[in-house]
Amino acid sequence: MKLTLRIALLLIPILGLAQLKSPSEFLGYELGTQFTRHHEVVDYYQYLAEAEPNRMKLIEYGKTNERRPLILVTISTEENMQNLEQIREEHMKGLNGEGSPNKAIVWLSYNVHGNESVSTEASMQTIYDLFTSKSKYLEDIVVLIDPCINPDGRDRYVNWYNQFKNAPNQVDPQSKEHHENWWSGRSNHYMFDLNRDWAWLTQVESQQRLKQFNKWLPHVHVDFHEQGVDNPYFFAPAAEPFHEVITDFQREFQETIGKNHAKYFDENGWFYFTKEVFDLLYPSYGDTYPTYNGGIGMTYEQGGSGRAGLGIITSIGDTLTLKDRIAHHHTTGLSTVEVAANNVAKLNDEFKKFYLNKDYKYNSYVLNGNPDKIEALADLLNKHEIEFQAGTNVTVKGYNYNTGKTGTIKSTEKSLVISTNQPKSTLVKVLFEPSAKLSDSVTYDITAWSLPYAYGLDAIASESSVSKTSNSITQPELKSTVANSYAYLADWNSMKDAKFLAELLRNNVRVRYAHKPFTLDGISHERGTLIITKSDNKHLKDFNDILKNASINNSKNVISTNTGFVESGKDFGSGYVDIIQNLKIAVLSGEPTSTLRFGEIWNFFEQQLDYPISVLDEGYFGRVDLSKYDILILPDGRGYNSFLNSYTKEKIKDWVKRGGKLIAMGGAIDGITAKDEDFKLSEKEMEKDSSTTIESFEVSEREQIKSAITGAIFKATVDNTNPLAYGYDDTYFTLKLGARSYNYLENGSAVYLSKGNNEPVSGFAGSEAKKKIAETLIYGTEQMGRGQIIYMVDNPLFRGFWENGKLFFANALFMVK
Repeated sequence: MKLTLRIALLLIPILGLAQLKSPSEFLGYELGTQFTRHHEVVDYYQYLAEAEPNRMKLIEYGKTNERRPLILVTISTEENMQNLEQIREEHMKGLNGEGSPNKAIVWLSYNVHGNESVSTEASMQTIYDLFTSKSKYLEDIVVLIDPCINPDGRDRYVNWYNQFKNAPNQVDPQSKEHHENWWSGRSNHYMFDLNRDWAWLTQVESQQRLKQFNKWLPHVHVDFHEQGVDNPYFFAPAAEPFHEVITDFQREFQETIGKNHAKYFDENGWFYFTKEVFDLLYPSYGDTYPTYNGGIGMTYEQGGSGRAGLGIITSIGDTLTLKDRIAHHHTTGLSTVEVAANNVAKLNDEFKKFYLNKDYKYNSYVLNGNPDKIEALADLLNKHEIEFQAGTNVTVKGYNYNTGKTGTIKSTEKSLVISTNQPKSTLVKVLFEPSAKLSDSVTYDITAWSLPYAYGLDAIASESSVSKTSNSITQPELKSTVANSYAYLADWNSMKDAKFLAELLRNNVRVRYAHKPFTLDGISHERGTLIITKSDNKHLKDFNDILKNASINNSKNVISTNTGFVESGKDFGSGYVDIIQNLKIAVLSGEPTSTLRFGEIWNFFEQQLDYPISVLDEGYFGRVDLSKYDILILPDGRGYNSFLNSYTKEKIKDWVKRGGKLIAMGGAIDGITAKDEDFKLSEKEMEKDSSTTIESFEVSEREQIKSAITGAIFKATVDNTNPLAYGYDDTYFTLKLGARSYNYLENGSAVYLSKGNNEPVSGFAGSEAKKKIAETLIYGTEQMGRGQIIYMVDNPLFRGFWENGKLFFANALFMVK
């Protein structure tokens, strides 16, 4: 009897394992023979949570723009899960140099790029094996898995592939199933690259994910990706440049993990490479951001991506299948957990060391400026759980961002003061440092991003500790009173002002604005000031309520006045006071444009400005009646030379001459102005070097970088009498992404690089590129017939994070006549 009972007890865990369904068993097809739609992936994870309630916790941490659930699962042993909150709290004590944690935290992130679809498939096999054959790894490890960071992009790809693939599938790389449309599955709903949004948090997926990430700050974080079909697998260690804040241990542990992966890949005869291409500098990646928060952040890249489908013939004649790709990501995922399990004590010790006080050059950052911009930056810092305080009435000396020299700033209760004496000190340094130190000029992304420049604030980086209060930043008190007045005035110098205007226009309020500064009731008002009169809005019975609500909704003060007779400047009835009608705006989409650049515009209108647009696809643009629109926006892109045939270009020019407003951005400028004397903008020509040199093959990349600008910041001159620059001071720090260059306009150069300002204040620019951009246009306006053309050489909406550029775009819409 006792023997029978003992046998029965021994069989219980075995039977439990047998009852847990593998992904293939649950889905009804062998994993790797089909792509799994997102709802089916969620179903499998929910099944596991129900089958393993003692070893797994599943939460829905948010939803995408298209209402798909974002899920995060936590798994470990039953004992660890019972003590999960205690484990988390003990780990997080390390931020203050305290605690005695004895578990390590590993976070695996899959499918941030929707058409790099193998990783979500691999995640299901990985979690299954962690519950079964590799359960021993979990004894001292808590594993968090985000099976799909980008569900909207993934389903876009999977649905497209299922629509166009052959039955069962075609490995010929020229077949349709290996060539996605213009809008691929890579991006999210607004065509943003979520792997470049970790620091900027412009997208709902990023914002919701970071709340969970900050609860754990894992020891190890892996971001699973795919690259070109013919590339072998890439894993750690990463390439140079490494940011200087990355510790020796973080570098060494990448090496440790890479060698463990190599062991398994060598056993299987799989090819791989390390220490190339994928560097650790730009702070908004899924590898760098966790690294700057004390973890070991890594990118793993499998060959394949959207082109590979279920199988594809490579350039050397091999067939790469989805099953192959799953096997590789599955192997590195398990290998990562294995290495962490073997180094728990070391990971905990080094995590605690990372958060000890750092001896960084700058101890404090003090920022002054427009209260709306201060508020916007404070909101970003809150999301990152970066501590900041208000200043006191002291003068602070240090590096002046505006001049690039030693200077001073007055710190007040309205100042934003950020100290590096806090747990997130490393992240503060990386985001605020005037210029990141580069150990290598060949980088994978932009090399400059400093937040004082991005937000357009006056700033000092001080080597001393700056006195501060425990108070929050003082914001202007909302004092708007809407009564029975002649008119109401509102200033114009931030995106908050643009949102206020947009709300009024959506509600059919007629708004005027001033082209000249004026003084009224003893108060000075700058160019661009909004003037909302009662007489203009007699058609609105609820005018006062609309104005009051818009003021409250946007925390916007309006000043009432009982006269339009100004003390200095131009009266409200002057020709220098224009009216802003409710505009009808169209944006071109499709092959001529970059999906990323189109997405930035789309996101700007719907998620920031909250103003309607019509999207016109290039496929039927020739049949569009442009007279229905006041503004046409041509986003940056590389396909304009073919799109802008003689008919299309003449159609656009005729519409402009009749009073339309054209906004041409980046590559669209090349296409619209090429070989056309009607456009006054001309490309800058460089003298060609007549000498001939022969370069070795090995150094050619280094030579090419001389002509490149890898995302660098330059100090530009602003003509703020130009309506395109209303609300700005006389200088602006622009983020240049390349060496595209145009000569000044005879009239209408609103923002430009003046003589001697072709040296970046932050970031890398090659020697030839600096020559090319010297004394060139950044933003400008040109009259054509009764209409206007607005040129935007640099991108003021880049990745949605260059906050100080957004008002230029709003000016292009509302201020330029």
